[in-house]
Amino acid sequence: MRNYELMYIIRPDVDQETVQAVVEKFQGIIVNGGEIVKQDVLGKRRLAYEINKHRDGTYVLVQFTSDSAVVNELERVLKITDEVIRHMIVREVVA
Repeated sequence: MRNYELMYIIRPDVDQETVQAVVEKFQGIIVNGGEIVKQDVLGKRRLAYEINKHRDGTYVLVQFTSDSAVVNELERVLKITDEVIRHMIVREVVA
């Protein structure tokens, strides 16, 4: 199992209940084959540049451990989720 970090941005026009549902959806995928080390919903912040005519977004940061199958499934679901406007999964390198 390797360490990963996931950052995704949820559209600013969704309500708080939908944000919580999206966060729980991705938690379920990660917990299915891995373990969440830390999760922070950083809240609504200004984007550096406009994405799909949105200037703000709700940022979520997740640190987790899993194998590559979970990461592939997470990547697939992130791409097809309409509420997510950007995402990035990074493997943490232990020196």
